[in-house]
Amino acid sequence: MAQSNNEIKYLTPIAVDTKKKKYCRFKKSRIKYIDYKDPNFLLKFVNEQGKILPRRITGTSTKYQKKVAQAVKRARHLALMPYVADLLK
Repeated sequence: MAQSNNEIKYLTPIAVDTKKKKYCRFKKSRIKYIDYKDPNFLLKFVNEQGKILPRRITGTSTKYQKKVAQAVKRARHLALMPYVADLLK
């Protein structure tokens, strides 16, 4: 009745957290200019309240994060995007 080896056997494989490597979508797609007149593209870098998402969440490099922030601010100034919103997406 007792097993000689002390191995634990599972019915389903153990879920191992494998985080996907973050990448800068601008470097990967070779995008040089971020257009502030395209609010649908800029909504990917803004959360539901209208705040700009940080680099650690989006994976954007420093150079392009500054350009994204500037483009979002310009779009807000021209009323293409709202400053504050309830459930923007």
